[in-house]
Amino acid sequence: MSAKEELKTVYTRSDLEAIGFSPVQDLGFPGEFPFTRGIQPTMYRGRLWTMRQYAGMGDAEESNRRYKFLLEHGTAGLSVAFDLPTQIGYDSDDPMALGEVGKVGVAIDSIEDMERLFEGIPFDKISTSMTINATASILLALYVAVAKRTGAEVKKLSGTVQNDILKEYIARGTYIYPIRHAMRIITDMFAWANDEVPEWNTISISGYHMREAGSTAAQEVAFTLANGMTYVQAAIDAGLDVDKFAPRLSFFFNAHNNFLEEVAKFRCARRVWAHLMRDHFGATHPRSWMLRFHTQTAGSTLTAQQPENNIVRTTIQALLAVLGGTQSLHTNGYDEALALPTEEAARIALRTQQIIATESGVAQTIDPFAGSYYVESLTHVIEQQVKAYLDRIDALGGMLRAIEQGWVQYEIQNAAYEYQRAVDSGEATVVGVNRFTREDEPGIPIQRIDEDLERRQIERVRALRARRDVVRWQSATDRVKEHARSGENLMPAILEAVESYATVGEIASAMREVFGEYQESVVI
Repeated sequence: MSAKEELKTVYTRSDLEAIGFSPVQDLGFPGEFPFTRGIQPTMYRGRLWTMRQYAGMGDAEESNRRYKFLLEHGTAGLSVAFDLPTQIGYDSDDPMALGEVGKVGVAIDSIEDMERLFEGIPFDKISTSMTINATASILLALYVAVAKRTGAEVKKLSGTVQNDILKEYIARGTYIYPIRHAMRIITDMFAWANDEVPEWNTISISGYHMREAGSTAAQEVAFTLANGMTYVQAAIDAGLDVDKFAPRLSFFFNAHNNFLEEVAKFRCARRVWAHLMRDHFGATHPRSWMLRFHTQTAGSTLTAQQPENNIVRTTIQALLAVLGGTQSLHTNGYDEALALPTEEAARIALRTQQIIATESGVAQTIDPFAGSYYVESLTHVIEQQVKAYLDRIDALGGMLRAIEQGWVQYEIQNAAYEYQRAVDSGEATVVGVNRFTREDEPGIPIQRIDEDLERRQIERVRALRARRDVVRWQSATDRVKEHARSGENLMPAILEAVESYATVGEIASAMREVFGEYQESVVI
């Protein structure tokens, strides 16, 4: 059942009384358990959210130019999009990469590409988020290796690798290894980063992609938190102290169209996670209880028809993310239903955030919806739905079993089907698609990737292989296999490999040789 199906027309104090609402227990104050009102006492009055625009296209030089453009226009943090071959561990000259190099993100094959990507960008003055999962260990090693070359202090590097492999099996598909081996790589990263890059967030547990795949708001929260619980338990089982790694966990949510439902969703997520970390996992440090999250506006709501309407959708979604208490935010370009965003679209998307921050006044008051009859009731409804899903997952034997059985995927597919049925029948309105349409659709300029880029990138990676020290490279890639077999932490071997000019595809293949590849369950 969706939250919408449980809604009333009017809410009064009696609705709060009916759910046993307690301002002390359910709300508290901003910066205090259970963090319903936000994780910081001053929220945006103390510091605005990070305006982190997601970008990456073509090769490293082209993406570097876009990053500098965004920084010049006021972006406070970078967010790197990688192409599909990089995401699933194939080099640009691999037959599996044919036609995909640089298309949906930047192509990164080696340490030389990573150097070009961040040329002229100071590692000590920006934080970098990398949307990478199956090959996150390799890309983090590349980032650290390049930072070392520039003289940056590695222990002060700030940023995030998404590194949430479970949602790949659920909703997105850019996985490589069987689930249990993929989880081992993640816990290795937790342990290594805790000592080597302590300011780095080694995972961003992502509901975004499940929402893009069609989940409801309650499913997004429930499945994201269930994945989070799985990572926490895996780290504890690997011998890590929960209060040492939990403060570095971060989350990534979708900002969808239903304004107040989304605000309630974010408030609910913080409250449920705080109780899980304190009461279920026994974390004692308040920072371990905090759910810190990045938000991206909903790509799945953007329409190719009348694309200028997407500016309005993105503005609504960005505003609700701020009112929901996000720590960082990406706003989509209005043309992204058609192609990667042009510079003009990227500028408008960034200006949307800046106008909200400086002109709307919403950053001046923390959680202004607190105590609302409706919002508090809706937060409670979503919370009950989330807990019901968590109980069901527990009964199935945990999230790994639920994914392997295809149950989570099935639940999302059903929700997606129901929504599409509502759009097709006209029950749900999509402006410009099934209502308020127009016969003439004037074209807009779109971003186009140079078709010759793939050839140049292939030449680069082959030239690198021809001039590197083969003995050093072979020794380093062999060590990756040895660590994979022995159970030793993989990260030191991966770092040595990237510094020895091993490519992303070669390192991923070394682990494929030991771990094998995941075979997806058939959901009927």
